[in-house]
Amino acid sequence: MSTVSIIKTKNHSEEAIAEAVRKALDAIGGISDIIKPGFKVLINPNLVAPGSDRLSGAVTRYEVCKAIYDICKEAGAEPYIAESSAAGVDTEKVIEFAEYTKLRDQGYTVLDLKKQPRAVIECAQGEVVQRLDTWQPVVDADAIISVPVMKTHDQTEVTLGIKNLKGLIQDTEKKEFHKKGVFGGVVDLNQGIKRVLTVVDGIVGQQGLGPIFGEPVPMDLIIASKDCVACDAVTGAVMGYEPEEVKITKLAYERGLGEMNLDKIEVKGEPIAAVRKRFKRASEVEIEGVPPFTKIEDARACTGCKTTMISAIMDMKNQHIEHLLEGKTIVLGPVTKDQIPEGIKKEDLILMGVCTKPLWDMGTPCKGCPPNNVWFVQAVAGDRMEVGRRYATEKNEKE
Repeated sequence: MSTVSIIKTKNHSEEAIAEAVRKALDAIGGISDIIKPGFKVLINPNLVAPGSDRLSGAVTRYEVCKAIYDICKEAGAEPYIAESSAAGVDTEKVIEFAEYTKLRDQGYTVLDLKKQPRAVIECAQGEVVQRLDTWQPVVDADAIISVPVMKTHDQTEVTLGIKNLKGLIQDTEKKEFHKKGVFGGVVDLNQGIKRVLTVVDGIVGQQGLGPIFGEPVPMDLIIASKDCVACDAVTGAVMGYEPEEVKITKLAYERGLGEMNLDKIEVKGEPIAAVRKRFKRASEVEIEGVPPFTKIEDARACTGCKTTMISAIMDMKNQHIEHLLEGKTIVLGPVTKDQIPEGIKKEDLILMGVCTKPLWDMGTPCKGCPPNNVWFVQAVAGDRMEVGRRYATEKNEKE
């Protein structure tokens, strides 16, 4: 039977967090069976992009990674913390934002993977990708520990231990995942690397428009397991999700990567019911002050495209370009041609995701499964914008 530990932190001090991490690992039998003397151990936090501040639930607290690092060091291993931020985001800036520079100053190894030698991992069993563009420290690792934050996500419902490891692939590969299928690609990644442990930073989670713009949720929890699926299933349950609601968790279970059924998972420490708090979903976020636009949505449209649209509109508001939405018609799910009103200009018909492919000749495709936020902004803005991830600049009309 898979085991997951849920441990409450006494407070938010470095000492209290370290104590909670040690208790969480002790409760699942320690690490001697997965971390051996001389092992190179890659500790992968979530440093996707800067949030409002380092304690907002957007990034993994360095204190959690420090505690794991110390425990691995005591076991005779050679640990290092390593991450690559989201495509187009400067990892060094996020390392500084999240104060991992403090660990560097203390002699801990913290790597910006985007500055490391490139490498490839073969994924013969992969269903979406058969090879992964990564970096040498990922290939060299004898064991990989995923250290996510407990938070919702604007495309995948949640981003926990399984999805967190997307930070171990290059930016070009991250973009390919969105073209070929994020859900299956992330599971392929987990099949292809030496992942041995998940430790969830649930001290302050994030709800709503995660992974960056959500609302902080104080939880005071550390959750750990050697079964990545069980850890995500239990953490999701703490956040108010049934395991089958989270597509990545379900796919990983179906691929045999771990246990999803809560009645077959032993939970040590705090019971799920005692700490459960329903997190607001990204799809439940309402955005005010947006000009009128039309949405045509099929009942079979998945949350990936629906929440991407909401999150991308929030990006546009933050960039003060939401006015470009006025008069647009956005199509979600396998809508048929007879559902599209006549007279809509091609540039005003935005077609979200691969489900709308039969209509792509009628409008502006926003390709991907689900699409990236930036692709939605590009589809809406056309050639009027210079667009990067979560950033856009309106072109000078005089140019």
